[in-house]
Amino acid sequence: MTTDAAIRQYVSELSTFGYCIVRDALPASTIAALEADLRERFDLTPFGEGGFYGEATKRFGRLLARSRHTEALVRHPVVIAIVETILARWCDCIQLNTTQAIAVHPGAPAQLPHRDQDMWAAAKGEMEYLVNVMWPIDRFTRENGATQVWPHSHGLAALSDDTPEPPVSIEMAPGSALLFLGSTLHAAGFNRSQHVRRGIVIGYALGWLKPYENQWLAYPPHLARSFSPELAALVGYRQHRPNLGNYEGQCPSILLDPGHDNDAPLAAMDALREDQQALVTALIQTREEAR
Repeated sequence: MTTDAAIRQYVSELSTFGYCIVRDALPASTIAALEADLRERFDLTPFGEGGFYGEATKRFGRLLARSRHTEALVRHPVVIAIVETILARWCDCIQLNTTQAIAVHPGAPAQLPHRDQDMWAAAKGEMEYLVNVMWPIDRFTRENGATQVWPHSHGLAALSDDTPEPPVSIEMAPGSALLFLGSTLHAAGFNRSQHVRRGIVIGYALGWLKPYENQWLAYPPHLARSFSPELAALVGYRQHRPNLGNYEGQCPSILLDPGHDNDAPLAAMDALREDQQALVTALIQTREEAR
């Protein structure tokens, strides 16, 4: 199967079931190198507080600042293509919503089933707001509380309190990736094992939403200057038309120019959608004809 055909297949599965699995998306060695970079932070991070995050679970973010290997997950070409295909109906460009490392310790109870789109108080069933990707660091098994998803619980089904099918425990090895929609009901399972289950969540959202993780604080300009242009754009150093997320009326990528003077006056520049630009162009033309 060609890459394009595979992407179409994954998009079809994601749209139909609310989730899909990309097996062997990355070499296990890449995940092992990422784990080595994050190991100390896992050890130092306190357990969560509250029943949702879990008091036997550890979480931390800013992964692009903690390991260069995170970019391989964030910018995985097949994953990005799938996400952009799903979300492109409702935005000009996607953005990184979060990078979060999670360690579910032995005895951690099952998480409250939830839909990640509910972080935004917006209409449900009309659009998808995000796609999340779970990357295992340790093998996910039913015993250690592998992520559970409820098939066909997405989209309009999210408006119902009923679940059409029982949950499925997603068992997979490091290097594979579970993609699920923001409208898909899911939860961490009960870790009945004697081992910690660790994973990485990479989230992508519509470019005009307020992201879960404050990307500009996580990756201020002095850090983002070391990113590739594509990665910097994903973490927010680009505008979303019309002029959303601008800096002094310009694309915030200007802040990544080493020679940029923050005190220098800047001219505000239009960054409009095609329909808006057409209206402006027509108005200007009408005025010129009237002269």
